[in-house]
Amino acid sequence: MNLKADVTPMTRREMAQRLADDVPEGWYVNLGIGAPLQVADYVPAEREVVFQSENGVLGMGPAPAPDKINRWLINAGKQYITLRAGGSYMHHADSFALIRGGHLDLCVLGAFQVAENGDVANWSTSDNDSAPAVGGAMDLAAGARRIWVMMDHTTKSGESRLVRRCTYPLTAVGVVKRIYTNLAVIDVDDAGFAVRQMVPGMTLDDLQKVTDAPLRIM
Repeated sequence: MNLKADVTPMTRREMAQRLADDVPEGWYVNLGIGAPLQVADYVPAEREVVFQSENGVLGMGPAPAPDKINRWLINAGKQYITLRAGGSYMHHADSFALIRGGHLDLCVLGAFQVAENGDVANWSTSDNDSAPAVGGAMDLAAGARRIWVMMDHTTKSGESRLVRRCTYPLTAVGVVKRIYTNLAVIDVDDAGFAVRQMVPGMTLDDLQKVTDAPLRIM
């Protein structure tokens, strides 16, 4: 990805913090495995956002300090977490009943591709790779009230992850409402990709050059 010298992509931590800023008070939120799990580290303690982990945690807090680790308390990504006041544990089946029952306001997923119509591919890059199954992502994509995606704007080889149509096996059809990349924040609506914000120094023309699908400013 060739960018102008004055354009600095956001780090994963900066992306997580930017997304956390947009999560409203009182929402119940699932964070997908991978980079989205870092979002929990950036919601202030005074703002009530209830994070759910599909392995059976409700009220997940940020990562613990090294000397405060509880080795029995992990998220679905097998990372150590904390529990916020009022948090609880539940059976795996109850956790998925919560997911499938439409009780989550938001799920934040990582992805390989998002299409301009909101399709998302996040579990496999081909029909022949070693990914065993889509896992809980399909349940989350179908059950949560809204899906936001957090991902790099391009692949390591410079190919756009924001595409006209997904070429990888789909996780869900037409569900993504917003995308946070290391270059921009982009909404998905009936007309396609609408740019809400870009990193300093980036122009719409610059962003379009690294994006497969058409972009417009909101």
